[in-house]
Amino acid sequence: MNKLQKLLSELGEGYSALIISPENRKYFTGFDSSNGYLLVNSKIAVFITDGRYIEAAQNTVHSCQIVLQKRIYPQIAEILGEMGCRNLLVESSRITVDVYNSLKGVLKDTKITTDNTLDRLINTLRSIKTEDEVESIVKAQRIAQDAFDRILGFIKPGVTEKEIALELDFYMLRGGAEALSFETIAVSGKNSSMPHGVPSFKKIEAGDFVTMDFGAIVGGYHSDMTRTVAVGYATDEMKNVYNTVLNAQILCLNSLKAGLSCKEGDGIARKYIENEGYGEYFTHSTGHGVGIEIHEYPNLSPASESVLQAGNIVTVEPGIYIPGKFGVRIEDMAYITENGCRNLTTAPKELIIL
Repeated sequence: MNKLQKLLSELGEGYSALIISPENRKYFTGFDSSNGYLLVNSKIAVFITDGRYIEAAQNTVHSCQIVLQKRIYPQIAEILGEMGCRNLLVESSRITVDVYNSLKGVLKDTKITTDNTLDRLINTLRSIKTEDEVESIVKAQRIAQDAFDRILGFIKPGVTEKEIALELDFYMLRGGAEALSFETIAVSGKNSSMPHGVPSFKKIEAGDFVTMDFGAIVGGYHSDMTRTVAVGYATDEMKNVYNTVLNAQILCLNSLKAGLSCKEGDGIARKYIENEGYGEYFTHSTGHGVGIEIHEYPNLSPASESVLQAGNIVTVEPGIYIPGKFGVRIEDMAYITENGCRNLTTAPKELIIL
């Protein structure tokens, strides 16, 4: 909270921020709830929540004043008046038209800034992970890796994609995950050419690639990994595509460091895949930030204007997806340092043939 207040003070007097998204409220207060409004200026922070959460918030949240929710918009206006707010920053990427119109109705003399000022401030803070945040992400990743180790003994011809996904989920939850990072992907054969394919009742066959994208949550923080394995055998084409993706990923990982533009980071993997003749089959960004949400700032993307900073955690997940044939994706998480990066994913990624 102090870091946000410092950034608000640098904007000048009269600036306050309204944070309504559950993820950002949790980031700043440490309190997870479906309801709440966080008001912050350079000196004061007020968390408003309803009767379902008020006692828990009073016992848990120590970084701001806790106020019981009544008539919320007049209440917000009153608190902002006490703060001396003349310019209210809102989360432009998260606020709804209904909430915006309700705020306009009660804040007659207050400017509501709807550009991405607050989003940029929050993204910058969230993107640089503390030691505690890194520790939670690493714990989540170890749970996911243990699940991967276990699933290798389960995959065989005759089991379905759905069964593989369910087993991965079970292993992660049984292994200590608070929840899953997202709906687990397990796709095989021709289905693996869809980057975000949905597990089906298709049975695994000899000669299939099986691509699994999954992650666990620990302490509210996500992990994210993808591995592709072959069942029975792999053709020369399959091996060539796999090694192309692997080499692209390793090149990118070896190049990441503070000061590198995200566009350059993406381009390292993308150019290698293009030079190998598969450029048209790499259809998504190379990576994204990971933290209290599964997709965070910054992104390793051709369209990104961001620069990597020490403390960022980003995925590196190039892929090749050939419609009607198969797909390959390999994904690790990298912790960015001044001179390079530390790979938080230690699971093997050389081609495994089961």
